[in-house]
Amino acid sequence: MPDQFSLFDAPPVTDRLFFAIFPDPATAASIARQADALRAAHQLSGRPLAPERFHVTLHHLGDHAGVRRDIVAMAGEAAEAMTTSPFEVVFDRAASFHNGGNNPYVLQGGEGLDALKTFQRDLGLAMARAGLGKLVDRSFTPHVTMLYDRRLVAEQALLPIRWTVGGFTLVHSLLGRTEHVPLARWALR
Repeated sequence: MPDQFSLFDAPPVTDRLFFAIFPDPATAASIARQADALRAAHQLSGRPLAPERFHVTLHHLGDHAGVRRDIVAMAGEAAEAMTTSPFEVVFDRAASFHNGGNNPYVLQGGEGLDALKTFQRDLGLAMARAGLGKLVDRSFTPHVTMLYDRRLVAEQALLPIRWTVGGFTLVHSLLGRTEHVPLARWALR
C-alpha cells in the first residue's frame, strides 16, 4: 500500500513550464563545438546537452502535475503584450555554477547581455499584469547550460558566441525525460 496515493496526497510533479530563448541552429552547433572543446580541455565527464536543448531560461513558471492551462493562458497574454525589437546577445565567458555535485557548466556574458536583461525584466512586468506576478524571476543570471559535471571549473574568457534574438518560446518540459515541447512562440517585432 505505501506505493499507492491516497485521496489526500498531492499528485506527483511531472511538468515544468518556462519562457526561454533559443539560439538559431548554426549558433547551437557552435555552442556544441565549444562545449566539446571545453569538456576536453577541463577533462569533464558530463555529456554536452543536445544542441536543440541549448537555451536561456527567462522565467520559470513552476513545476506542476500536468500542464496548467490557466498559467499557459496568462503566459500567452503576457507574451502577446511584448513589443520588443530583435536584439543581439553575446556570451563571452564560461564557468560552473555550484549545485552540490550536479554542477551546470554554462556560457555567461557581460555587457553583451544588457538587452536580454531588459527584455527579461519587461516580460516579467507583462507577466505581473497578466496575473503571474508570483512567478516572475526577479533575480536573473543569463546563461546557457552546456553540460552538467561533478567538477567545478573557474570562469574563463571565450571567443564571443553571439546571435540575434528574434523571438521567445513558452516551453513545456517533461521532468525526468529531458524533453522540451514548445507550446507557443512569439516573434519580436
